Amino acid sequence: MDDVYAGKPWLKSYDGNVPHTLTYPRVTYTEYTRDAFRTVPERAALYYMGKSITFRELDSLSNRFARFLISNDCHAGDVVGVHLPNIPACYIALLGIQKAGCVYTGINVLLTPGEIECQLKDSGAKILVTLDVFFAKVSSVIHKTEVKAIIAVSIADFLPALKRNLGKLLKKIPSGKVTPVSGVNVTKFMDILSNNRGNPPSVRISPADPCLMMYTGGTTGPPKGAILTHNNIVHHMVQMKEWVGLRMGEDLALSAFPMFHQAGNFIGMWAIVMGAPTVLIPDPRNLKHIIASIKKYRPTIIVNVPTIYMELMKVPEFSTLDFSTVKFFISGASPFPAEYIKKFEKIVGEGKVIEVLGMTETSPVITALPHRGTRKAGSVGIPIIDTEVKIVDPESGEVAPMGEAGELIAKGPQVFTEGYHKKPEETANTLRNGWIYTGDICRMDGDGYVYVEDRLKDVVNLSGFKVFTRMVDDILVEHPDIENAATIGLADPERPGSEIVASAVVLKEGKEKGEETKKNITVYMRERVAPYKVPTVIEFMDELPMSAIGKVLKRELRKIMEVKERE
Repeated sequence: MDDVYAGKPWLKSYDGNVPHTLTYPRVTYTEYTRDAFRTVPERAALYYMGKSITFRELDSLSNRFARFLISNDCHAGDVVGVHLPNIPACYIALLGIQKAGCVYTGINVLLTPGEIECQLKDSGAKILVTLDVFFAKVSSVIHKTEVKAIIAVSIADFLPALKRNLGKLLKKIPSGKVTPVSGVNVTKFMDILSNNRGNPPSVRISPADPCLMMYTGGTTGPPKGAILTHNNIVHHMVQMKEWVGLRMGEDLALSAFPMFHQAGNFIGMWAIVMGAPTVLIPDPRNLKHIIASIKKYRPTIIVNVPTIYMELMKVPEFSTLDFSTVKFFISGASPFPAEYIKKFEKIVGEGKVIEVLGMTETSPVITALPHRGTRKAGSVGIPIIDTEVKIVDPESGEVAPMGEAGELIAKGPQVFTEGYHKKPEETANTLRNGWIYTGDICRMDGDGYVYVEDRLKDVVNLSGFKVFTRMVDDILVEHPDIENAATIGLADPERPGSEIVASAVVLKEGKEKGEETKKNITVYMRERVAPYKVPTVIEFMDELPMSAIGKVLKRELRKIMEVKERE
């Protein structure tokens, strides 16, 4: 079969000012940041709870942290774990790690001690930066890892003096006790900044060396550390800068994506390179703080998961904000239903939402809607600059005809080349001849626009029929009584090897759970989809299991629903 994607049909859909190919600098991330530190030294780099830190200060503080790492036997290529919410220490540590030639690994603040232990052991991290609130949890497992030093950070660090003093006095600032740990050097973050010099260290590494080790759960098995090189990160920044037309020192960013997630990490690193202040959002669930920050700082770029945008729409104050300064809202990590985008853009402005598709292993963006060009409802856009994609049959690997669904595979400068840390089999399965097999079931139209049908592992196999659960979810949430929904496949007890379609449903406030409502939903679905796509099982839940960034955890949902089915 002819490769219909070889002609790159998406290029005709690019904005007129976006080049089809680029020349990329051969520099490390640290070298790439230097222009910002030279050009806008007195501009705010971080805004945190009323406190600002300039680019000059951020440069000096991160130099101090880098010197600490070097003096504590951290060498180029060593891994440093950062277990923090989005607070100044997270950004200072990230930059310091890069300046020391080390590798940053972000650790989800919601992990259990056992899960923290697994990531630290797998990554081989030598130093851990953590919040004092988490100190007891961390110290209970640290002796099972290679970590030789724990750096304790406080929420109060960098708060304005009045907020810090009042918060401590009224005990409104969460804190934890930091105690000695046998065989481990325990140090406070602020002491490190006080006791080390602020001039830059001299460390030589190559652009091809590892920059980040970001963990991703994927669809099966334990989390895997995806290794992203300096080339991956820098080249991706060049791609995205040209895609949306950013220029040095012109923008201000706000994102609730945590820095332990690659989307949040990339936005934070990219903003520094672009000389753009970042408004820090330590708690993505604090909608009032997000709204107050938008009102106060008037960002030009806002990046969030769709769940945050949809929750913000429910807060009356959000609709009263002035969004005239916002150039675009980037939405990623999970689907943003087209109907909700329409409602959202009625509030923030038509054509301002840029949906993207990506993954940790691709730094993270593969496709994005054009900044100014055609936005097709339900599409996650077109392949970005110098990115090739194909849709292939998941079983045969053959190229699928244009318009038919199959697995999305991609190749480009942002795609990881080093693979997963210490997991050659996983790497070989995901990365083949330079192409990453994403596990996303997609289709492409004649203009090069990609549409996500489902995750490969989220396809329900019903006696040979394939049911894409994403489609079922999208239709369910259009029901007037349903607030949220997620669909999975459960083993069919009457047909071994087959599955049934099962949906977990969160009803809107005031709507009654019961058999009558289930019947109503079933009738509604029967009117909209083929009979085999109608959920056989409907379970009412108060809330769906979510990740820290608002993504439905379908593996956890499957466990919950399997238990309910056995009861």
